[in-house]
Amino acid sequence: MKHAVILAHPKADSFNAAIAQACVKTLKGLGHQAILRDLYAMDFDPRLQADEIPAATAFAPRPDVVAERALLSDVDSFIFVYPFWFNAPPATLKGYVDRVMSMGFGYAPGAGGSSPLLTGKSLLSISTSGAPDHWVRSTGALDGLVKAFDEHLAGVFGLTVAGHRHFGGIHTLLADPAADAILKDVAALLRETFPKGAGRKG
Repeated sequence: MKHAVILAHPKADSFNAAIAQACVKTLKGLGHQAILRDLYAMDFDPRLQADEIPAATAFAPRPDVVAERALLSDVDSFIFVYPFWFNAPPATLKGYVDRVMSMGFGYAPGAGGSSPLLTGKSLLSISTSGAPDHWVRSTGALDGLVKAFDEHLAGVFGLTVAGHRHFGGIHTLLADPAADAILKDVAALLRETFPKGAGRKG
């Protein structure tokens, strides 16, 4: 299988970056292919421009989107890694979805609506927050995000939601043992979700 690990955090030495790197390392260790797309390091422009909006008149994705779609064309799974800001993903990840995973890649116009183009592929999300895990869950913030983001993308694009793992209480003073435990949890999650030697879909 081939995976795209899509990281949305502005700091190169963030714990989210460590999680994304652990994802790539673990997946490769399982015999899979994995590519890291660090949106901030790429200086990805999340702003959908007027000429990119699907309309009855002519429109076309811009060169950076064309190149990104080509890179993702044979990916079997998308793994989003991001911090939970104001109960939502960072704007750069939302913009990546708006520009890269939209019409012509994630879905196509269909009779009475749209037709998904990513059926048979999966979406796994790994998010973090400074707020404690129990608060994120008890307030319904995580459930709301999963329904509004993960499940909506799955419905429109035809993806299968492979899960959403959230880690709360993440801050700059996170002790090494706690950080190591989380990274081991991430590796275990990937081994369970994508077993070693799993074949390419399709």
